[in-house]
Amino acid sequence: MYRFWTVFFALVPILGTALCVYAFYNHELLWFGESGSWWLPEDISTFGKDIDRIFNFLGWIVMITFIACNILLCWFMWKYADKPGDTRKATYSHGNHNLEVFWTSATAILLAVIAMSQLGIWMEIKFPSSSVDVPVFANVTARQFEWRITYPGPDGEFGTIDDFESNSDFVVPVGRKIKMMLRSQDVLHSFFLPNMRVKQDAVPGLAIPVWFEATKTGQYDLVCAELCGWGHYKMKGRLTVLSKEDYDRWQKSAIAESNRAGSDEEDEE
Repeated sequence: MYRFWTVFFALVPILGTALCVYAFYNHELLWFGESGSWWLPEDISTFGKDIDRIFNFLGWIVMITFIACNILLCWFMWKYADKPGDTRKATYSHGNHNLEVFWTSATAILLAVIAMSQLGIWMEIKFPSSSVDVPVFANVTARQFEWRITYPGPDGEFGTIDDFESNSDFVVPVGRKIKMMLRSQDVLHSFFLPNMRVKQDAVPGLAIPVWFEATKTGQYDLVCAELCGWGHYKMKGRLTVLSKEDYDRWQKSAIAESNRAGSDEEDEE
């Protein structure tokens, strides 16, 4: 019985290790960034595979480290379990300087490899100098607790009378590079499109360029990933990706609806 509690408490890291291994095993084509059923939502972005590859690379590092640490933990718990009649006293060890230098250096090298492996895709997605050279498709303004998406009208210019808006429903055409300007009207928000692998903080006073390109039509989540107030849980929108033909029809309908609303307001005045 003296090792019963050792085995009992070892069940936590053992089950954690088994769950971690199963989750990665269940992740289809893990190294190539294909979405599986446990880790990531469906990828519909042109740069999604690169983001997933970095995620999976970090996941492997964490999993290997987690398993190695828990194997050592279980072994130490078993080997040095208190035995009946054992009168040995605990001894103090100052440590091993060579070992400390080794794991500190290995960690530093590993962090440098991680930083260099993600730098290229990070620059492509996030750096303003690398932003796609296309006109701004929409202005997205975050405010408690909704997303206001403003599109330019037929003249292609913002701030004119033919602009039209959509509330928390971001409609885009498939296969087109979408460049948007992200702003916040009040507090910090975080614009998050899980299926597009896009996540960007919206900061009051800043206009931040964000771009993506959808590869598949459908409806996907648009959420705020920053705690922004009591109604944060309600700040859920929708990304609607349409074919070019369907988008053109939607745009004409939205402009006509906006014009009717403007006419009704003028009649009331």
